Amino acid sequence: MLPKVFVILAAVLLGCQVTFANMFGYSEPNQRRWSRRHGHCAGKTQSPIALHVSKSIPLHMPAVDMIGYHNLLPHPLKLVNNGHTVSITIPKLDDAAKDNGEFMPYVRGAKLPGEFEVESVHFHWGDKNNRGAEHVVNDIRYTMEMHIVHRNKKYKTMSEALDYADGGAVLGFFFNLDEDDNNGLQAINRHLHLIPDANNEVTLNVTFSLASIINGVDIDKFYTYKGSLTTPPCSEAITWVLYPDPIPISPKQISRFRQLADVQDGALVDNYRQLQPLGSRRVFMRVGNTHHTPVHALTSEVDYRKWEWFN
Repeated sequence: MLPKVFVILAAVLLGCQVTFANMFGYSEPNQRRWSRRHGHCAGKTQSPIALHVSKSIPLHMPAVDMIGYHNLLPHPLKLVNNGHTVSITIPKLDDAAKDNGEFMPYVRGAKLPGEFEVESVHFHWGDKNNRGAEHVVNDIRYTMEMHIVHRNKKYKTMSEALDYADGGAVLGFFFNLDEDDNNGLQAINRHLHLIPDANNEVTLNVTFSLASIINGVDIDKFYTYKGSLTTPPCSEAITWVLYPDPIPISPKQISRFRQLADVQDGALVDNYRQLQPLGSRRVFMRVGNTHHTPVHALTSEVDYRKWEWFN
């Protein structure tokens, strides 16, 4: 009997550890406690940060190539309320689909150190219209921020990728209030009532393209810098690309996000991390029309030292 009891007890304790690790809050005192269990959260290259045109280095660089962003995502997609955010889980392609020539959307270009395959999408929003986004752009904090998370193709899983400085890339997009509904967001928005509480998830009976969500955004203009995940474990493995041109969202659409519940059965709102120090990092801002210009051809136009991420 003793071995069985030990196994059961160990399983219970392990489950408690996993649950505790996934529980964190966004209040100021809670955010200060993140680093007690996740040391990276006190690191020197944390995210989010404040972005400002006057404090960024203008650089002629290629735009980000969004390969497959116009293709429908593999299905079935899952919409999840994990108590901290709303996320879209994207299934991996099976061998048959790959043999048929299908592929996951991926990005390359700019200052990305490789090709990065899409993993998931999630959102951060506020209780009020003047807050919600994690990054602040030219002193403006937008109503909502969307993160499209990508994994460096050289790593098999996102967990593995987060152990390396070149492991991940996140494309960030901002939402600003508009009178009319954003049709590109409707495939997500109209299903939010099905995941009202933490740990609710629903399998969507529709799929959509990533391009449909960001339709109309000026993707030739962006900021890029080296940073981290904005939630525990705060892994410093992310190359950020942030597009300042906001996407419209209606009051009705943002209200559906605000009606969701968090892990403590309170309102799931203000799920954004406080701004982090920039430190010795550089923030680059893309300038010029160099979408199809290879990186090696651009170094003659600028001081090569300006390409370094750190001062």
